[in-house]
Amino acid sequence: MILVIEDERDVRRLIQRSLEALGHEVIDAENGKTGLEALVRQKPDVVILDLGLPDRDGMAVLAAIREWSEVPVIVLSARDGESDKVAALEAGADDYLTKPFSAAELSVRIKVALRHAARAVSTGEPVITVEGLSVDLAARRVTLEGQEIHLTPIEYKLLTALMRHRGKVLTHGQIMKEVWGRHSNDGNQGLRIHMQHVREKLGDDPLSPRFIFTEPGIGYRFRMG
Repeated sequence: MILVIEDERDVRRLIQRSLEALGHEVIDAENGKTGLEALVRQKPDVVILDLGLPDRDGMAVLAAIREWSEVPVIVLSARDGESDKVAALEAGADDYLTKPFSAAELSVRIKVALRHAARAVSTGEPVITVEGLSVDLAARRVTLEGQEIHLTPIEYKLLTALMRHRGKVLTHGQIMKEVWGRHSNDGNQGLRIHMQHVREKLGDDPLSPRFIFTEPGIGYRFRMG
């Protein structure tokens, strides 16, 4: 079940028709208050949240959701600035889709969010494998097509952080916090250099990536697999 919190009636109907045609069950809400009530009552699998709501800002709704729920949230907004995207992702959104959008793209984002959520509630993954790249978390061993890849401790942390959250955009700030800690002094330039080294060791071309995709001005996304 998908909950759409969107104040524009025509947009809500368009989303509902598009997703129902793809086999999804959809419920909707026209403001933040009714959206939060529907979330509690209906317990949807995914929330699509517009930021420009009439009764409260969508970021406030996102914060309220994250106080008690880990349901995947896809932000849908006309705000296309990098700062808006970063703020939403760091506040707990799983993805950010800018208007106008296609139903096909929205459906793909929903599928990724559902797969990520299913993996998050699993008991854990001792070995993560994507497209021939395998990380043994217990042995701290990385192999690509059966050949061992030697990474520095920082490079290993970067790769495992991305692979654990594969399919989800991680902002620069989220990655730095996970790899270096809350009070990291290593800026974005340092992160880019370490990421470049990881890509080189994986033979991953940034212009035609196999594993790590750059979200310009925001962060990185590891392929879903």
